[in-house]
Amino acid sequence: MLTRRFRAREVALQLLFQKDQNPNPVPRNVIEKFADDRLNHDPELAAYCLGLYDGTLRHQAEIDPKLVATAENWRLTRMTPVDRNVLRLGAYELLFDPLGPPIEVAINEAIELAQRYGSKDSGGFVNGILDKLARARNAERGTDQARNAERGTRNGEPEPGNVEPEARSEEVASDPAPTTPPGP
Repeated sequence: MLTRRFRAREVALQLLFQKDQNPNPVPRNVIEKFADDRLNHDPELAAYCLGLYDGTLRHQAEIDPKLVATAENWRLTRMTPVDRNVLRLGAYELLFDPLGPPIEVAINEAIELAQRYGSKDSGGFVNGILDKLARARNAERGTDQARNAERGTRNGEPEPGNVEPEARSEEVASDPAPTTPPGP
């Protein structure tokens, strides 16, 4: 059974494929109409689809080198257009989408798209590359989380109630000294 979001991913893939294969820019209103028509005039789904499309394009310059580095001995131009664009979409969801799905969902949805639109080997190819990307991302984020825990920070910001010592001493130094009444 296809989910509504899968359908939106499917349309986003179609838009990415069209952009990849067509050297002539398509006007934005045509892109929006295509998404709206394909998604049965559901504004929430069209917005989700266009968010995936726009996000993938916005981060493509960062995504493509990661795909090339992860897909050993494969240039992007050697990949089929379907596989290349499924990978871009999946990589966007894994690496850049702030509201992205869990890793397993992003990979499984990409595999399903690859199997549906690609060759018989596309699902395994996409799975292998996105799984490596996800593991690298988790290792990187795990290192960042460990580093932040050592510093008492979360995402580089001090955790509540965990003020660095230099900041504490400045706060104490800036407080006026308490006055005590003269002794007897």
